[in-house]
Amino acid sequence: MDGSTKDYLPAGRKPLPKMYFTFSVVYLVFLLAWAVVCIKERATVDKIHVAMGALLLFKGLKLVCAAEDLWYVKKTGTPHGWDVAFYVFGFFKGVLLFTVIVLIGTGWSFLKPYLQEREKHVLKIVIPMQVIENIASVVIGETGPTKKDWLTWNQIFLLVDIICCCAVFFPIIWSIRSLREASKTDGKAARNLEKLNLFKQFYLVVVSYLYFTRIVVPAFGRLLNYRYHWCAYAAMEGASFAFYVFVFHNFRPVEKNPYLFVGDEEEEAAAGVLEMEEEAFEL
Repeated sequence: MDGSTKDYLPAGRKPLPKMYFTFSVVYLVFLLAWAVVCIKERATVDKIHVAMGALLLFKGLKLVCAAEDLWYVKKTGTPHGWDVAFYVFGFFKGVLLFTVIVLIGTGWSFLKPYLQEREKHVLKIVIPMQVIENIASVVIGETGPTKKDWLTWNQIFLLVDIICCCAVFFPIIWSIRSLREASKTDGKAARNLEKLNLFKQFYLVVVSYLYFTRIVVPAFGRLLNYRYHWCAYAAMEGASFAFYVFVFHNFRPVEKNPYLFVGDEEEEAAAGVLEMEEEAFEL
């Protein structure tokens, strides 16, 4: 009880409405900053940057709905329809997140203007899987362990999530291998080394993000006292925001310098580094 007003939220979820609203404001400010960058660098903006902006929009809207949903539950005990908006925006956010990771992993817009057949096949797997995952999420969220088939839907959710997480790694690995091969034949070792290092970092960050949010956070939540369950949600949102900042900073639209010149010494040094790294980061 808060004074004379009844609070229907469990103790471990009381801070969540304010926390989600704060994160929603942060993401909407992030979206505004992204729009400013895209306008400033409009000459180099591509379709992937528009998709990234849409991802920020749906992430922010999902958090707004999550905050309103929990606020209404806190005051009245029922969500008053905000849960529907939460699931709708969550669906678009989930599809866009994995789509953006796959498209960046393929190098689409950054390394090449097209998708190969095998990369299209990954998208054909990931997008339908996200649809199934979101359906499972709705069933799990709107029912409970006592309901029939709840456990089955829970298992479907976990299985589909694992499939999506594994699928997004393949395009990144293919891009890293393609950059290695290109560095041996196109005479642009220095530029390829820079791109190769970026995609290696992206691969490691994606692995870390998915491992942390899918394994570490749930395990952390089980160890917490019921009054501090909100800390697991805070860790999840904090990790997500850090991941978004890394991706958007490193793959933002930037002006390409047509007069950029790389000398022979830099090319030779980069070629040597590429040869040494080929064994050090074998996939």
